[in-house]
Amino acid sequence: MKRILHMVAVLAALAVVSGCTPSPKKMDSITVAYAPFESVSLVYVAQAQNMFADNGLRVTYRKYDTGVGALEGVQKGEADIAVGTAEYPLVGRAFQEVPVSAIASIDRPDFIYLIGRKDRGVEKPSDLKGKRIGTVAGSIAQFYLGRFLELNDMTAEDITFVDVKTPDEWRAAIANGDVDAVVLAQPEASLVKARLGSNATFFSVQGSQPAYSLAIATNEWISGNPAAVRKFLSALADAEEFVAGNPAETRAIIQKRLGLDSDYMDLVETQNTFALSLDQSLIIAMEDEARWMINNRITPKKEVPDFSDYVHTAGLKKVKPDAVNIIR
Repeated sequence: MKRILHMVAVLAALAVVSGCTPSPKKMDSITVAYAPFESVSLVYVAQAQNMFADNGLRVTYRKYDTGVGALEGVQKGEADIAVGTAEYPLVGRAFQEVPVSAIASIDRPDFIYLIGRKDRGVEKPSDLKGKRIGTVAGSIAQFYLGRFLELNDMTAEDITFVDVKTPDEWRAAIANGDVDAVVLAQPEASLVKARLGSNATFFSVQGSQPAYSLAIATNEWISGNPAAVRKFLSALADAEEFVAGNPAETRAIIQKRLGLDSDYMDLVETQNTFALSLDQSLIIAMEDEARWMINNRITPKKEVPDFSDYVHTAGLKKVKPDAVNIIR
């Protein structure tokens, strides 16, 4: 027995000398900017299941009020990757030629609603004419509000637009009557509706056109950190697989993270598609939004940008190649 133990020790020593023992996984550190919405659920799951660490990442989180704010944080150097930012703010950056790119879509949400006050005469869409309507300027909600007005034979000039930047601002504005209606993403929309009670009207403004919840970083950071990009997306791919196979556990993670009640959680599965992708429909959606911005004079530019220049496909192709379908 002693002879066997001696041989094992000798072999182990030789393995160390020859470099045959597995080396510790190299850990990269990143900072992720996010706004607390359900469209970030793949990140919540990856964090709860230690998937970032398992893929060699130390992640620091920086919270913002909105997806627009998270993207601004990345532009200011406060974080490396913004998650949950919709495609519309990326369209605005493309017009400004800001060097940022989407590295993945992480959700396809259909959860943006208009909540109006009945005591201000808002009971049907046509009642919005002449009303004060609040939402976050530069957000996807602003675009959907504009499209909703057009579908109901109005334009943005038929209302007074009010920029409400934070949850405290939009909650106070509608509750106090500073605005007649607000356009918000879930779960904030349902919370505001509940606060108004029987005085609330509630309309979906997306028209069955899902948005894209994106992960966005600066081009400089992406090119300088290809391994971190791959590790981040690998962790989200693991989270996507977990979500597909563990619906009850996923529900519990989201509910705990966002402090939602059980009744609302029944909506989460119906108004989200948690999956990694970069496909041509994203480009088409951004082109549509760009034309809307041009037509509504939100940008002085007259030409639609080439949005393939604002989508980085190499990282996701390495992690989940069948999820990438961008025509260049």
